[in-house]
Amino acid sequence: MKLAFCLFKYFPYGGLQRDFLRIARVLKERGHEIHVYTMRWEGEPEPGFKLHVLQASGLQNHTRSRSFVQKAQAALQTEAFDRVIGFNKMPSLDFYYAADVCYQSRVREQRSFFYRLLPRYREWTAQEEAVFAPGNKTTILLISPLQQKEYMRYYHTEPERFHLLPPGIAKDRIAPPNAAAIRETVRNTYAISPDHFLLLMVGSGFKTKGLDRALRGIAALPPAIKARCHLFVIGQDNPDTFLKLADQLQIKDRLRFLGGRKDVPDFLLAADVLLHPAYHENTGTVLLEATVAGLPVLTVDVCGYASYVRNADAGVVLPSPFQQEAWNEALQKMLLSSEDRKAWRQNGLVFARQADIYSLPEKAADLIECGRAKT
Repeated sequence: MKLAFCLFKYFPYGGLQRDFLRIARVLKERGHEIHVYTMRWEGEPEPGFKLHVLQASGLQNHTRSRSFVQKAQAALQTEAFDRVIGFNKMPSLDFYYAADVCYQSRVREQRSFFYRLLPRYREWTAQEEAVFAPGNKTTILLISPLQQKEYMRYYHTEPERFHLLPPGIAKDRIAPPNAAAIRETVRNTYAISPDHFLLLMVGSGFKTKGLDRALRGIAALPPAIKARCHLFVIGQDNPDTFLKLADQLQIKDRLRFLGGRKDVPDFLLAADVLLHPAYHENTGTVLLEATVAGLPVLTVDVCGYASYVRNADAGVVLPSPFQQEAWNEALQKMLLSSEDRKAWRQNGLVFARQADIYSLPEKAADLIECGRAKT
C-alpha cells in the first residue's frame, strides 16, 4: 500500500515523533511505500521514506498549523494514497494517532471564558472536531484509556471508532545483564559519588512535565539530603526559565540540563529516582521506560501510564489535585528509604518480564493495514 503520514514537525527526541517513526518503520518493513508530510524535519532523513517538507506561513503556532493543514490537503489530493495517518489533529485522516490530550478538556479546566474567544482556540478546536466529531470516518488509535472519556464527553465520538493500543516501550529500556557496570560508568563520568542521589527527568516540554514542581521539591529537602542530590534533565526545550527558578531556590548547582540524547537508557540505569510531576500527560512513556529499567518512579495520577507504576508497585503515584507539600514529603521519604527503592526496583524488573507493553508499533501497523480493528 501507499501510505501518507502527516505530523507538524519531526525531531528525534519527542515521544509522538518516536512513535511515528517506529510505526512507519514496521509498515515499511512489511513492504509498504511511506510518504511523510511535515513542516519541519530535524536530524537525518529516514532511509526509504519519501519526505515532503511543506513551508507553512504564519507568525503563531495556530496560523502555521492551519497553513500546513491546507498545504498538506492540497498535496495529498495529487497522489492516490491507500491510507492517510495523522499524528496531529487535522481533517481528512483515515487514522489519527491520539498522542495529545483533549484540547477542549484542557481549555475548559484551565482557561477562562475569554480564552475561548481567541482565534487560536477556534483553530485548535476546529482541527480537533475534524477528527472527533460524530459522523467522521477517522479511526482513532488510542494510547491512553483516560482520553476516550474526554473526547466522547466533548464531541460525542462514536465509541467503535476508538481502538486502544498497548504501550510501545522499546526493549532497549529493559535493564541488561551489565546494568550495574553501566550505572557505575555514567555516575563516574559525571562525578556522582555512590552516596549521592541522581534524580532524573526525561521529556521535552519542561513546563508541561512539571520541572518547576521538581525543583521546588528538591529545594524543600533538608540541607543534608539536598547537598547529596543531583537533578539531570534530558529533553529539548529552553532551560532559561528553570535556571532562573533554580537560582532563586538556591539549588542551581544541583541542576544539569543534558539536552536531547540517544543514550537515555544509560541514565535510567544510573539514576536513583525518576521524577515526573506533570501538569497533564496523555501517557508518560518514560514512566514505563523507568519501570522496566528498575528505576523507582515518583509521579502523579494525571499521567495515563501512572496506573502501570501503581499496579507494578514500582514507585509512588500521588493523587490529584497536585499538592507541592505532598510531593516534597514523598520525595524525601523515597530518598531516605533504600529498602523501598530496592523493592521498587525488583518489582519493576519482574514487571518488565511479564507485561505486554512492547507491541504498540506492530498493533498499530495491523490496524492500518486492515483499515479496521482486528476481531
